[in-house]
Amino acid sequence: MATEISLTHPNGLRKPAFYGFSWTSLFFGGFPAAFRGDWMAFGLYLLLALAGALFTQGFGCLVLWLVWPFFYNRWHARRLIERGYQITGANGSIDIAKARVMG
Repeated sequence: MATEISLTHPNGLRKPAFYGFSWTSLFFGGFPAAFRGDWMAFGLYLLLALAGALFTQGFGCLVLWLVWPFFYNRWHARRLIERGYQITGANGSIDIAKARVMG
C-alpha cells in the first residue's frame, strides 16, 4: 500500500508523491507515470515493454508488469527530491518518510 507525502519546491510548486507499492501501476502499467507528467519513466516503461515483447515473446512484459509497481513510487519521489523538492508533509513522521524514500 502506498503512503502519500507532500513535496514542495523552493519556488512554491507542490506535488504529491508516494512511497510503497503502486497499485495504479499494477493495474495501468506505465500510464500513472504519464498522468504525473513523468515522461522519462513513461518512456522507459514503454521501451522496456517493447523490448520484453520482442525479445522474450511476451514473458518480459509479464515480469515488467509484476516488478514495476514495487519500485516506481519510490523512484519517482526520489527523483523529485533530487530536483530540489523537499518533503513538507507526510502521513506520520517526515523523518520516517525521508528514510523510506531515500533508502
